This record gives sequence, C-alpha cells and structure tokens, in this order.
Amino acid sequence: MTLEEMKTRARRIADELFSQGDLAVADEILATDLIHHTPETHVEGSEGAKQFVLALRRAFPDLSATVEDQIAEGDKVAQRIRWSGTHEGEFFGVPPTGKRVTAELMEIHRIGPDGKITEHWSASDELGLLRQLGALPPTE
Repeated sequence: MTLEEMKTRARRIADELFSQGDLAVADEILATDLIHHTPETHVEGSEGAKQFVLALRRAFPDLSATVEDQIAEGDKVAQRIRWSGTHEGEFFGVPPTGKRVTAELMEIHRIGPDGKITEHWSASDELGLLRQLGALPPTE
C-alpha cells in the first residue's frame, strides 16, 4: 500500500465513518482487534469504534469532521482533524444544550500489511469542548 493510499484510507474515518455515520466503513478499514490508545475514552476493537461513533453522533447528529492536515510515513498516518456539530444529545453526562461546537483532534493510525488500521492514538481538546457546552467555566 502506498503512502497516498494509506492517507486516503485514514481520511475515510473522518469523511465517511464520523461525518456520514457509515458504520460499514469500520468493518472495511478497521481491524477487528484494533488497539485504541486514548486516555479519555475506552474503545475496544472495530465494534467498540462503531459504538463510539454512534454515541458521538447521538450527541451531535449533524457531526462534520474535516481532515485539515495529513502526514504519512512508514506504516503510520497522522491527521489533524477539525469537527463541529450541534449538541442535541447527552455527551459525557452533559445534557443537550443546542449549542454549536467545534473541536480539534490529533490522531495517528498504524496500518497493517492487509491495509486495515490496527492501532489508533488520539488526543483532543475535551476541556475546550466542555467549556463550549457550558459544562465548565470559561478561562479568564
């Protein structure tokens, strides 16, 4: 798989899985035993990833994720993603606020020899997101 093919595969997570809610994409490009290295959420395998997408899209039904930057090297693709959505369902215990929010996310995907994503690391600004929702006081 070329670096460009790897970047296209990783971009599909934002474009099709998160933005469109197409769960079939998870089966196509995520390994069933995907290892997710993220301290904020506990996700196991491709099934856990699908459940996470469903929960996020319940909270933000109009979720839209855009890949702003991508870098690929070796067997990894790094992405900077900006996502936005309207808070219409419970999110991390915060009841719906109707507020439109925007957040950024940095992630790295390891792609295995079969072309499936086998590992995922991510970090996002959840503190800023909770402030936008009014769940935390704004910074001074």
